[in-house]
Amino acid sequence: MYRIQTLNKIASKGLNVFPREEYEIASEFSRPDAILVRSADMHAMELPSSLRAIARVGVGTNNIPVERCTDAGVVVFNTPGANANGVKEMVIAGLLLSSRKILDGVLWARGLAGKGGEIPALVEAEKHRFGGPELLGKTFGVVGLGAVGVLVANVAAALGMQVIGYDPFISVESAWRLSREVQRAQGLESLLRQCDYLSIHTLLSDKTRGLLNAERFSLMKPEIRIMNFARGGLVNNEDLIEALRCGQVAAYVTDFPEEALIGEPGVIAIPHLGASTPESEQNCAVMAAEHIKTFFETGNIRQSVNFPDCVMETTGKSRLIIANKNIPNMVGQITTILAAEKINIADLLNRHRDGLAYNIIDIDTEPAPTLLDKLRAIEGVIMAREVFRTS
Repeated sequence: MYRIQTLNKIASKGLNVFPREEYEIASEFSRPDAILVRSADMHAMELPSSLRAIARVGVGTNNIPVERCTDAGVVVFNTPGANANGVKEMVIAGLLLSSRKILDGVLWARGLAGKGGEIPALVEAEKHRFGGPELLGKTFGVVGLGAVGVLVANVAAALGMQVIGYDPFISVESAWRLSREVQRAQGLESLLRQCDYLSIHTLLSDKTRGLLNAERFSLMKPEIRIMNFARGGLVNNEDLIEALRCGQVAAYVTDFPEEALIGEPGVIAIPHLGASTPESEQNCAVMAAEHIKTFFETGNIRQSVNFPDCVMETTGKSRLIIANKNIPNMVGQITTILAAEKINIADLLNRHRDGLAYNIIDIDTEPAPTLLDKLRAIEGVIMAREVFRTS
């Protein structure tokens, strides 16, 4: 019986992934096997020795002590792409809001209350103030072609925009899903020089913080309209405000309101609504639960933020999983112990990520109870477990 602790309210559709005859779910456990979390801050939380996995029902993992988890052999999952459609729809809304001054017009129309018969004439006299360009035929740059960026690029192309995408690290999966109408940028600066509209979909890191700054605003077409539904820190706010005030940037739509931007003309600040749909919440919960269930039942890992992706079909009577520091001769030491125990390896998969390696080993016999202790005694081994036996 696996014990799954929930630190936040998790959509029932996700919890239903776990068969109740094999999994127990509660908000309080002294020794959970796994944790499902949305926004709860885990940094002050002591990680119980029983903990094997944490799944973030969402993308960002800033509320999880990932480094401590890695040192303890705890796999941390997230759910990129599960909320992609919800974010995509908000980006399209942002394109329209940035072009047509819809919000300004709606707010002005609210002020007509009590004007009675004067309203039609007032509307005709003032509607020119809220005009703006159509999207058809305009050039739209998409920086970052992951789960969200690909959807945004494809729907913009379907709307008749000339779409240019930039992502030097695009995955094969994303490339397969990208519309053939989307052009490939030769570089970021090349893309910025061509765009009437721009949407950024990259992770926030030391390398991408302030990705859009004064230097890059100066490369852009005058009156460009920019969408940011990725992370607030990707844009340098001081430089952005200067670009707005001089007319270099016509509009900035962001899902991350900040004090410096509130009330600034040209800024449309949305209160982080990109993934605020019941469908996104359910999709994230289902994906997070499936990550944990798959890991417990097969040892396979997909979409972890601290362990490498590692997936292998079942080929033996029993499966071992081992995590170790990525240093020389680790696999040799592991296989030497198995050989000494007269255990035949049916299949083995080794993957590494940064300083961590992960091994899935299928064996043809049931291991002795002492085998795992011998594997854990190898210097550099962080975690060793038996996942299942077929007999």
